[in-house]
Amino acid sequence: MNRLSRLIADSFWDKLTRTIDGSVIDRAGRDPKDWTSDPRPRIYVPVGAPEQFEYYTQVAKDQPDLRLDVCWLPAIITPEAVKDMNDKPGLLALEMDETIDPTTGSTTLKGVPFVVPGGRFNELYGWDSYMESLGLIANDKVHLAKGMVRNFCFSIKHYGKILNANRSYYLSRSQPPFLTDMALRVYEKIKHEDGALDFLRMAILAAIKEYHSVWMAAPRYDEATGLSRYRPEGLGIPPETESTHFTHILEPYAMKNGVSLEEFVVGYNDGSIIELELDEYFLHDRAVRESGHDTSYRLEKVCADLATIDLNSLLFKYEKDIGHCIRTFFKDRLVVPADFCVGSMQPNEIQSSSIWDRRMKRRRVAMNKYLWNEEKGMYFDYNTATKEQAVYESCTTFWALWAGAASAEQAIKLVNIALPKFEVAGGLVSGTEQSRGKISLDRPNRQWDYPYGWAPQQMLAWTGLQRYHYQEEAERLAYKWLFMMTKAFVDYNGVVVEKYNVTELVDPHRVDAEYGNQGLDFKGVAEEG
Repeated sequence: MNRLSRLIADSFWDKLTRTIDGSVIDRAGRDPKDWTSDPRPRIYVPVGAPEQFEYYTQVAKDQPDLRLDVCWLPAIITPEAVKDMNDKPGLLALEMDETIDPTTGSTTLKGVPFVVPGGRFNELYGWDSYMESLGLIANDKVHLAKGMVRNFCFSIKHYGKILNANRSYYLSRSQPPFLTDMALRVYEKIKHEDGALDFLRMAILAAIKEYHSVWMAAPRYDEATGLSRYRPEGLGIPPETESTHFTHILEPYAMKNGVSLEEFVVGYNDGSIIELELDEYFLHDRAVRESGHDTSYRLEKVCADLATIDLNSLLFKYEKDIGHCIRTFFKDRLVVPADFCVGSMQPNEIQSSSIWDRRMKRRRVAMNKYLWNEEKGMYFDYNTATKEQAVYESCTTFWALWAGAASAEQAIKLVNIALPKFEVAGGLVSGTEQSRGKISLDRPNRQWDYPYGWAPQQMLAWTGLQRYHYQEEAERLAYKWLFMMTKAFVDYNGVVVEKYNVTELVDPHRVDAEYGNQGLDFKGVAEEG
């Protein structure tokens, strides 16, 4: 355990740290998912960052061999605009700081660093970054966690949301929202520093904008229940997947229209071929990816209609945190500048804590009405289309504990009734075997279903159990996860992977679902987790 902890603190984080600027644009700007005929480094700069456009234009001039394509991002980002950019996919600019070039002595820009979830990535990812920030703070690398909060605020300010990742084809898609908790944890560590309160103010303002423009607006907000859904907009076939990823889905439609598969893809993407059933399929497919739980039979073909317990727990936490921050740090008077206004807001509008307290209470009422199942003693998702509570038993039921949305009585039932359903040899499993159903060649395993477990599910449950004073249960689950993880690390040459078969302790890192496992691609000794 000491060796693994030391490697994470002293080696893994460094290997996973990235920036976006001219020093790395050759590597970061090239997209392994660029299937176009002329793949090249490309970066899109928002209209509100002209200094970055000037900077990258100069980089392109200084290094012509890069063939760097510097593009303005459209001022208004629509699904049609995002689809048009699919022919020229590119990186999206992130936050930068002014610095002095040591060679020339002139002022230049340098990217604000962030951490990626695996060595093959160069993009800033959504909810992965929150989980990483917990480790970074524990390992006294608060500057990296702070940098990721700043990059998220830049994304909300210029792109309207925290993105799935900073690539052009993700502009319509967000991820599970953790910004307020992330910012508060960073603030607690830097509150003695100059500018700390301004940092927290920026993060809360960004969260308010994201809350209103993304999660409480169409198409994600469901007025009938007062709850929110993962329901991103988009047109055509998601371009970030491998060219053959949807072949089995598309071939019957190509045959129906009497064209080749290639002709169908072109026609469907440009709108000359209309297939409403396929539109519905991709609506849910994009929603699953926005949920961060891609993929699971819990969400397949229904995700965009589900008011999930995980998302609404996170939004409850937003409402709770925003109200707390306004009341505690800003004297119950937070001024919203023009950059963070949304909808009917006016520049310099005053936000008070009381309205956020009311929003939090309304969401708790809605969660109890639509998501809580008293008989089964746990939370479920709610299908806003069929107006029925879902039956899939998911480990995300414990996110309500993390957020503080459950009552003491509900917490007792979650511990006594729900916890035994998910607790296995290596900690918590993502969903129950019964909910997943039978697996076959025609119905293969999904990586967010039984028998797999992921670190986020464990950490949120530990924190939630501790919040409600179930310390023994939290410690037991933490021990199981860490024992399994450490045993695999010792037995298999230092392996640390993104998910485990938590029902097995012999070789839990071996996963046969979907693309396998991240963290296995190394020779000799692992250099990153």
